[in-house]
Parts: sequence; C-alpha cells; structure tokens
Amino acid sequence: MRTSKREELVDITEQVQGVVTQAGVREGVCWLFVPHTTAAITINENADPSVRVDILEHLRRLVPATEHYRHTEGNADAHIKTVLVGNSLWVPIVNGRLRLGTWQGIFLCEFDGPRTRKVWVEVTERQRVADGK
Repeated sequence: MRTSKREELVDITEQVQGVVTQAGVREGVCWLFVPHTTAAITINENADPSVRVDILEHLRRLVPATEHYRHTEGNADAHIKTVLVGNSLWVPIVNGRLRLGTWQGIFLCEFDGPRTRKVWVEVTERQRVADGK
C-alpha cells in the first residue's frame, strides 16, 4: 500500500476483512504485523475522521520532529512514535467477520511517508478440543 503524507492514519479495515473473507475462516484470529520501523498499526475510532487528526496532533506534541536527536536521518521522531503505537495486533474472527467494536477500525499509522508499506496478515482458524483431548 502506498501512503500519501509524512504522517497519516490509513483505515485498512475493509482490506483486512477481505483477507479474512478470502481465507474462509468462520471462527478464529486475524493477526496483523507491520514490518517497518517508522510505521505502526492500531485500532481506534473510524466513524469520526477528526479522531485521526487529534491522534496525530498529540503524537506530534509528544514527539516533535524538530527535537535534537542522535539519529540524523531526519526521521527519529517516526521511530519513537512507532514504539509508542506498536507494530502488531490481533482481532477475533466471529462468523467470518472481524469482531471489532461498533466504532472501531484498523489503521496503518504512517510516520515517515509517503512510502510503500506492507501489512502482513495471518488468519488462524480456531481449533476445537473435544472433552479435553
């Protein structure tokens, strides 16, 4: 996926649901991992776009781009923001659908774009154990 800004939260919920649907798993877990050091993944509100703006603005205040950093590539703030947000998560799958809350969506968090980013998605089917065997 190609991001379009230096910092943005991209709603990838429907793409992830597409992977789950294609896998045909009815009950299980969807595992997500971002293999980048300046991008992250999170679950948050996807109904009101101003929430994304607020999140990015407050992360910028917490970790400003113009601070003095020893890492001199110009993206030290992006590395720190990634540590704060995280690079993996999991979502239950129930009846073939991601089991997210009413207002929740899955977001790729870009902190050093625009770039081409990957999100690795693994879908695991729930294994049933009968009588503890």
